[in-house]
Amino acid sequence: MTRLFCVFVCLLCYSLVQSQQETKSVTVKFISEKIVPDGIIDEPIWEIAQSADEFWEYFPLDSIQARKQSQIKILYDHKNLYIGIKAYSIGKNYATQSLRRDFRGSGSDSFSLVFDTFNDGTNAFLFGINPFGVRREGLIANGGTSQDDFNLAWDMKWKGNAKIYDDYFTAEMVIPLTSFKFEEGTTKWRFNSYRIETQSNERSTWTRIPQNQQIYNLAFMGDMIFEKPLGKSRTPLALIPYVNGIAEREFDGNRNFNNVKVGADAKISVGNSLNLDLTLNPDFSTVEVDNFITNLTRFEIALPERRQFFIDNNDLFASFGNGFDFSPFFSRRIGIAQDTLGETIENNIIGGVRLSGKLTNDLRVGVLNIQTAEDLENRIPSNNNTMLALQQRIFSRSNIGVFFINKQSFQDYDFVERKDEYNRVLGIDYNLASKDNTWNGSFITHKSFQPDDSKGNFATSALIRYNKRKFNVFAKASFIDEDFRSDLGFVRRTDLFKTLLSLERVFWPKKGIVQNHSFQYFTNVRWSPSRSFLNTDYDLRSRYEVNFNNQSRASIAYTNSFTFLFNPFDPTRTEGAIPLPANENYFYNSVRAGYQSDQRKIFSYAIESSIGRFFNGDRFSVEGGMTMRFQPKASVSLMFNYDQIDLPQPFSSANIWLISPNIDITFSKSIFWSTLIQYSNQRDNLGFNSRLQWRFAPLSDLFLVYNDNYFVNVFAPRFRSINLKLSYWLNI
Repeated sequence: MTRLFCVFVCLLCYSLVQSQQETKSVTVKFISEKIVPDGIIDEPIWEIAQSADEFWEYFPLDSIQARKQSQIKILYDHKNLYIGIKAYSIGKNYATQSLRRDFRGSGSDSFSLVFDTFNDGTNAFLFGINPFGVRREGLIANGGTSQDDFNLAWDMKWKGNAKIYDDYFTAEMVIPLTSFKFEEGTTKWRFNSYRIETQSNERSTWTRIPQNQQIYNLAFMGDMIFEKPLGKSRTPLALIPYVNGIAEREFDGNRNFNNVKVGADAKISVGNSLNLDLTLNPDFSTVEVDNFITNLTRFEIALPERRQFFIDNNDLFASFGNGFDFSPFFSRRIGIAQDTLGETIENNIIGGVRLSGKLTNDLRVGVLNIQTAEDLENRIPSNNNTMLALQQRIFSRSNIGVFFINKQSFQDYDFVERKDEYNRVLGIDYNLASKDNTWNGSFITHKSFQPDDSKGNFATSALIRYNKRKFNVFAKASFIDEDFRSDLGFVRRTDLFKTLLSLERVFWPKKGIVQNHSFQYFTNVRWSPSRSFLNTDYDLRSRYEVNFNNQSRASIAYTNSFTFLFNPFDPTRTEGAIPLPANENYFYNSVRAGYQSDQRKIFSYAIESSIGRFFNGDRFSVEGGMTMRFQPKASVSLMFNYDQIDLPQPFSSANIWLISPNIDITFSKSIFWSTLIQYSNQRDNLGFNSRLQWRFAPLSDLFLVYNDNYFVNVFAPRFRSINLKLSYWLNI
């Protein structure tokens, strides 16, 4: 055992010190004239720019030069970064979902540029454009290790356009330097670019990236060298006021509500490296609606943050913890509360302030303070929500972070119990990331404090991931004390000791229609520490997956599960049903198979089905979706989920449906209309959300949003609202 441990340590150290392939670089020249981004690279000034070219193929192979090459030219002045792109193709039949900004997906043509402005391999800015001139911008966090580290909800002002020719397209982008954060006087940023080319079914990158890594992983980047050092950023104050007219009707209580809300956000740059965000009486009524999810588990499900105020540098606050089991800060807790019936309702935010960014090249800081309003009718106190976070980079891409969270009401409310007067969490996380991203991991310890309860209350976790072309190993252990609390976080369950192990072998055929295929064995075992480490759950899964060269994929898995119920539980959530009894063992197994078609096609689909035992009964499930494109201006999609649960008498059986069609129409690059319909008999709700958006100026919008909800069991109106909201981004 000692010998194995020594070998493991030696391999880890070797990976940390080994460098990757020779670093590519491109020189960025300083200019004094302006470039108008019309998408046509015909200005003579482009002739002096050095080209970033010789792209590598990432898919279907990662060992050859790209078949359809691209060229990038970058220039700059005191205010802007100018980017010219020429990307070769086999024709003009480019794929796109629509003309909506912030597009995403491997089934659409796109060209993206990634800028690591602090050269830390941890965070980066992404700006992208497609052949139709549609733009997007995003943030990459945590080194770009997983899909969760890629966030397109971030917005910034910049200009760009594109022009399509017979066998290539060109694009021009003008990005204000104030869009970035960087160290004054710097002469180098780490840089990479990736392209998705649907006609030749190719994905390519400027710096070569192995396929076992994400295409935007920050461990694999070149350098862009500035001819002159960058100066001090002179970002103007951005003021974003809004006015929102609201008309609502709640049919159940026969109540009408009409109101006009006003408020504002402000963005202030503190030097080159810090952001100060302010919000007063924010309104999130125009944020995209959450997708319904069928929940057959005993636990809460986390949904992604979509509110713009919380997005920038959100990883600095939200990446503490191990994600699935416990996260001490989950921003969606702010502005949401429970009424006297235990129903989730909106809790108004009075205002907030957030400071985030770099103090030094290696030290990041985040400070957040938000005050929510009291709601005496629903017995909800006014709470102050505070978080302080520090993150220090160590080695090449690893970091250590500490945080403190406090949720507290500073008034005396007779309906607030002593144990709920405040909740505080203190923690430290070490995040490991080797230079070539072969090794990732984290080692975490958190402790919570409540009134008259300061002993124990720990949550700890350790995980390690080894990621190579042919082998992937993931191991994790977590402990969560039964009294651990994080009122501003997401804790799936307490009184938990959990071990997880995943072993995967990937095969890469040299010929044929298969791009790769893999076999994975996965174990997830849970115990209850307070019950003398009683084994409460396990899942043992074997999975086989095939990825084809045409981007379709298929998989099949067998899972053997065990659950010990602590409390009575009805998985169907049928009103008045007899729940499954507690203190019983349930053994069950299932088979799941799925297929996803080529997402580049005008019509694409995905379907997955499972069948097997479920607690003391049976379950059959089928879920999937389909999308039809009417390029380039519209798409229609349908998501569905069906669960047939058959439990023996006297327990409840159910047929649970979730059907969600969506219509997305872009009349132009500035006028968008989307309609989402969601039917869920588990939620007893049929909802309509229709949103018309006119972006009449950069990041300035006029919204018209209509919501309508019905009970489905008796089909009666439930809630209806209409919003007319105007917001304007004003630089002062």
